[in-house]
Amino acid sequence: MSSAVLYMSVSLDGYIAGPNDGPEKPGGDGAAVERLHAWGFTADGDVRRSGPAGEMNDAMEATGAVVAGRRTVEQVDHWKGDHHGVPIFVPSHRPPDPSVVNYPLVTYVSDGIADAVARAKAAAGDRDVMVHGAYTAQHAIDAGVLDEIQIHQIPVLLGAGRRLFDGLLSRTELEIVRVIDTPEATHIRYRILH
Repeated sequence: MSSAVLYMSVSLDGYIAGPNDGPEKPGGDGAAVERLHAWGFTADGDVRRSGPAGEMNDAMEATGAVVAGRRTVEQVDHWKGDHHGVPIFVPSHRPPDPSVVNYPLVTYVSDGIADAVARAKAAAGDRDVMVHGAYTAQHAIDAGVLDEIQIHQIPVLLGAGRRLFDGLLSRTELEIVRVIDTPEATHIRYRILH
């Protein structure tokens, strides 16, 4: 059975983007996004395919569907309709921009996060569902439909920006499933205890 798994790189102080993050400036000020994701790339900008970073990238690319928030997908133009060749589900109460018609793998879901995750799990079959975005993750946790969290904790303090877990409605208990420590990042996988 597939699991819905949040995959996010985060600073030690809980930020996933720098200040002024938005469609005009994805990732915000100060090259925060580049710093948070450097663990997954070589010096030449290629995706790491070996070691712990390669293992993390392989796991993300083995997912069978993606659920991502509207803010996230609009900042990256819906990955041009192709996030490693799998269906992308976007929970949103507003209809998509007309340009989305050019992206057949992108589906906007107006019935909430639980429906978006259910559709993604059905599309993924026995593979996991990748979840992206702070707002989406918070709503998935609050709705009880997020199963696991894969955090790539980066040894940096950003001091400001967009936090991953601001806005949760209640306390959520987690169980550590796996920890892989490297000089670039500590990869921590948690299971959410529902």
